Amino acid sequence: MLGMIKNSLFGSVETWPWQVLSKGDKVGPQGCRGPEGLLPPTPTLVGAAAGAEGQVGQECAIEEVAYEERACEGGKFATVEVTDKPVDEALREAMPKVAKYAGGTNDKGIGMGMTVPISFAVFPNEDGSLQKKLKVWFRIPNQFQSDPPAPSDKSVKIEEREGITVYSMQFGGYAKEADYVAQATRLRAALEGTATYRGDIYFCTGYDPPMKPYGRRNEIWLLKT
Repeated sequence: MLGMIKNSLFGSVETWPWQVLSKGDKVGPQGCRGPEGLLPPTPTLVGAAAGAEGQVGQECAIEEVAYEERACEGGKFATVEVTDKPVDEALREAMPKVAKYAGGTNDKGIGMGMTVPISFAVFPNEDGSLQKKLKVWFRIPNQFQSDPPAPSDKSVKIEEREGITVYSMQFGGYAKEADYVAQATRLRAALEGTATYRGDIYFCTGYDPPMKPYGRRNEIWLLKT
């Protein structure tokens, strides 16, 4: 992942620079399947998963949640904000704009290549569901950090951001809004009592182009406070 790889659409792909500060893991309930289907982890189900008396007819699974604490470098980013749309719909609007900017839709007509992961900020409600707004952050490749091309699309902005420290957890598949919410819940549960992080925002990240069907990598990043 840390080396340079080739992408037929955008040229070179580099990794957002970061340093792993620590790693952790926690064993907990993945969830329980009962007569009504898959149930989220609750204190009652935790006891059932651990072998205590649970609800009748439930089968509970144990899983290990692995995560990293990372210090991610700052720099200049191309950003796109979308409001008043659900996350999945907002992503379908924002991501092509970022990809076109990186691919040459800019004042210099330069294809810059990509930096992975591409991240987007989401904003949870008190119940864990996501508000209808997001902000995509694409870190401009190192070669163009000092003088990034100006976007041709006025909805794409260039912003400079300081470094961030995050708690990161990886998962696979084609991720949708429900997956991000569920995985964020898992990471919060793993960090309970051991870490502090912001509750009003977190990042969802992706490493792979849409045409990659297998071995996909996504992550949830909780911002350390």
